[in-house]
Formats: sequence, structure tokens, C-alpha cells
Amino acid sequence: MVQQESGAHSSPEIKHRPGGQHADVLLKTGADRLTEAGVPSPRTDAEILAAHVLGVPRGRLAAMAIAGSDVSSGDASRYLDLVEERASRVPLQHLTGLAPFRHLELRVGPGVFIPRPETEQVAQAALDQLARVAQSRPAQWRPRVIDLGTGSGALAAAIASEHPGAEVHAVELSAQAAAWAEMNLRPLGVTLHQRDLREVPADWESSFDVVVSNPPYIPAGMVPREEEVRVHDPELALYGGGADGLSMPHAVIAAAKRLLVPGGWFILEHAEVQAPVLAEHCRADAALERVATHQDLAGRDRATSAHLGEEPAPSVEEWRA
Repeated sequence: MVQQESGAHSSPEIKHRPGGQHADVLLKTGADRLTEAGVPSPRTDAEILAAHVLGVPRGRLAAMAIAGSDVSSGDASRYLDLVEERASRVPLQHLTGLAPFRHLELRVGPGVFIPRPETEQVAQAALDQLARVAQSRPAQWRPRVIDLGTGSGALAAAIASEHPGAEVHAVELSAQAAAWAEMNLRPLGVTLHQRDLREVPADWESSFDVVVSNPPYIPAGMVPREEEVRVHDPELALYGGGADGLSMPHAVIAAAKRLLVPGGWFILEHAEVQAPVLAEHCRADAALERVATHQDLAGRDRATSAHLGEEPAPSVEEWRA
């Protein structure tokens, strides 16, 4: 636990560590401390931490606050400990051990990249693609999907849970991240492979219908502004390699070309400023067709997709040969 610092920045309520408290007073204490520390969403974070400690939904917590319900001294102390850790900018998800992603709650902690809301739209695009293709396939068609650089398993988990007929695989190099992914993916029947996404085994080639990825893409010279990201997200999941951060996105595209069946489809997430460069990179590749840019909910260019070209039908001369 992060120790309480003494001095002018310590709130009196937390410094003196009261016994039992009314829920509304305790929430105000936590929100005030997080506001003082510059946490972006202090009231929301205070409520999430209190609901976590008390083991109740936030709706029930709100009712407790309105009623002035008592909180035991033990729960109050645990809560204020977590508030102090959040004030020191430990990610909220590390404190609760959970990160929401679409309708899932993923297990997360130190050593794994915390999934962002923007990535939910990448999952939606993949699910939409699977639904489109399924319309022209037999009812028993079971698409094969692979998530490259899965991290916590967010994309693979969303696809497996929302398109249960798919056979889903996930690849992750980091042993720490893979441990979290295993917890999230095993209950959903996803097969996890701990390996480098740039090393595609020969027996995987031309065997997947969809490839998804949220690879590292931050340029080497750019340091994330958010302390939670800069200090707590693993560097392996952040920096894409090269001055433009595109070494890993390019590697994902190269791997997707080897993994996909003819006509297969891939999508990868990236920074908004990288969208034009990656779209042009794909359009310049004769093997890729129907390149598209996808926006997140804020309207930012957040992902690029393309199809692997269909194999041309053999000419009469080739067939006779």
C-alpha cells in the first residue's frame, strides 16, 4: 500500500483515520482527496472504490449514501487505503482488479495493458465482419479468429463471448500479460499461445478468417502524459518501435497476410495520426484489397482494416498445364 504523506496536501479526514462513518461522509472524503490529487474523475473513482470494498453495485451504494448508512471501521479503513493509492495514481483497475470491456469484466493488474474504451469499437467492427460473412456461409460455419498481442485478452474475449460459434485464438509474448489473459480467456474457450506475433508457424498460414490486433504503436520519443499509463502500463504494450511507432503495426499486417485465408479480413488499432500512413501502406500492397479506416466513438480515425485478395482463378493455359 502507498503510505500516507504528511503535510499540507493530506486531508484531515484521511490523516486521522476515523472509525465507522456514514456512507455519504466517507464518499465525500474520498472524492475530496482524489480531487486534491488531481485525479481526472474523482467522484466516480471514489464511488467505484467504495462499491468494490463494500461488495455492492454503485446503485446500491448511492442508496446507502442517500440514507446515510453506516460503514464499519474496517471497511472505512480499507476504502481510505485504496483512495490513497488512487491518489498516488495507481490505476483504478489495478485497485479493483477488474476492467470493464463491452459487457465483460476482465481481470487485470500489474504487468498487463489496461483495455481502453476505444478498443471496444475494434471488437464491434470484427463482430460485424463475422456477421456479414456468416450470411453467405452454411449455418454450421465456424470461423477461425486470432488476436495478435492480446494483452489482457480483451478483443479475443469479446469475440468469443459475442460470437460463440467462432474458434478463437490469442497470441501474447509477455509472460505477465499472458497470465492475466489466461484467466480471462480460459472460461471462454479461447486458446492462448505465448509467443511472438511476428513468428507465424507454418501450420497457421492461410488458416484464419479474421485477424484482430491492438498492437503497441506509441513512437519511441513520445512519453504518455497520463501517469497511470506512463508508470503502470508495460512498455512492451506501449511502444511500437521506430521513430513513428509503426514497426509493430507493420508486423501485424505482415503476419495477417500469412495467417488469413484468401478473402480473409484483418483490423488493427492505432493512433489517430497514424491512420493515413497505415492506410497508404495497405493500399500500396498488391495483396490487400478494400482498405478502410474505422472511427472510435469520438469520431477519431482509430483502426485500419483490409481484405487479403482472393486467389485468381487459373487461366485455361494454366489448367491444361
